[in-house]
Amino acid sequence: MDLPRSETSPLLPKPYHKEPDVPEWKQWLAESWIQIKASVPVILAYMLQNSLQTISVLIVGRLSPEALAIAAFSYMFAMATGWLVALGGTTALDTLASSSFTGSKDKHDLGILLQRGIFVLTIFYAVIAIVWILSEPLFRALGQEEYICVQSAKFLQLLIPGGLGYVWFEAVKKYMQAQEIYRPGTYVLLITSPLSAALNYLFIYVFDFGLYGAPIATGIAYWTSFLLLVAYATFVQGHECWGGIEPRRALQQLWPFTRLALLGFVHVGTEWWAFEIVAIMAGRLGTLSLAAQSVIMTADQVMNTIPFGLGVAASSRVGNLLGSKNALGARRASLCAAALSMLIGTLILIVLMSTKNVFGRTFNDDDEVVALVSKVMPFVALFQIADGLNGSCGGALRGMGKQWVGALVNIVAYYCAGLPAGIYLAFHGWGLSGLWIGNCAGLYIVGTLELIIIMLSRWNKEVERALERLDHGEDLVDEI
Repeated sequence: MDLPRSETSPLLPKPYHKEPDVPEWKQWLAESWIQIKASVPVILAYMLQNSLQTISVLIVGRLSPEALAIAAFSYMFAMATGWLVALGGTTALDTLASSSFTGSKDKHDLGILLQRGIFVLTIFYAVIAIVWILSEPLFRALGQEEYICVQSAKFLQLLIPGGLGYVWFEAVKKYMQAQEIYRPGTYVLLITSPLSAALNYLFIYVFDFGLYGAPIATGIAYWTSFLLLVAYATFVQGHECWGGIEPRRALQQLWPFTRLALLGFVHVGTEWWAFEIVAIMAGRLGTLSLAAQSVIMTADQVMNTIPFGLGVAASSRVGNLLGSKNALGARRASLCAAALSMLIGTLILIVLMSTKNVFGRTFNDDDEVVALVSKVMPFVALFQIADGLNGSCGGALRGMGKQWVGALVNIVAYYCAGLPAGIYLAFHGWGLSGLWIGNCAGLYIVGTLELIIIMLSRWNKEVERALERLDHGEDLVDEI
């Protein structure tokens, strides 16, 4: 006779996944190879995505120093606001779509999640678009020069239509990655990256739109990327999980998705905003420090795509394993990603330290700037190990649906420890090195805490939670 159900009865049977009869070290090697194969195209895709606006800034820069400043400032502001919807908000799909692909009884549930994501993220982006429309007085309040206030506001307003294409492109890319299809984003961007450069040149110089040709051209490139990726999913690979447009189903259970997307926005944003604060503080230290910081951050934006891409691959992998009730596999994948990221970070550290005396000359010929870059480089190099650990562990947490944990850890580590310490050191004799010491310390705190959380997680419970999200769409309270 069955016992009566109560509110404390388990909703699901205890998950079970039989481990293959293979030596543990071979399983770790196999997992490492899976993640390397998955992360390489993701890393290349993010590098190419960054190149769209980097090339745009370089082409605009030929107009005048003022045009260069406006474009660089506008894209920086877009990165710290609108692009966070694309790269932070879509982490909800890292959590839900990857688990749905392996755990849902109906494969078309993944297509419903994509539609739900596009709806929620479009609303998020609409809020950001209003901020861009009203950005002129905001820039004045931030103390920017008048030409920046006026022209950057117009630049962002022209970028609004194209930015939505960026958000939708990233959502479809996550839909593909949840199915363990990682390469199409790279294929698409190999086409649209040179297209963007050509369009920028045409709109800015040939059609004589000047500065304002850049956001129009870049926006067209974003929409082209989205449409090409949809075409790939429709005609080549990825359509198996698409059951057609179903607004009634897609518009149900919006809050759980919205909550994860909002927490993902904050999780990624708290780290990016910390870097913007460092850049502002570097400017207050003087022109030399600002120039050196610009060199370092330009290079770091490229290097950051490696841990970020590895984290995206780890998110999908962990979510897939949780959905297939493989608790031990999910734990192994998380720790494997952390080990890989620290190894890669160490290799980058060696390269940076061996080139520290000449690294700055790649971007700037001023001897003082090169010397200051060399002085700060040891802290930047040490930063890479922590950055890798943060990227991989943060990705694993997103795969577990624990975006709020990553956001909380970032807030405590950066805003309560790293940034205050760095700013204090910077204005008490340490200069730019002080800012990077604080930044480095904050990120090591983040990476260490996230790794400890992953190691102490109850992975069988995480499997149950992943399946409950699929079965009920409940807004469950996370447990560390």
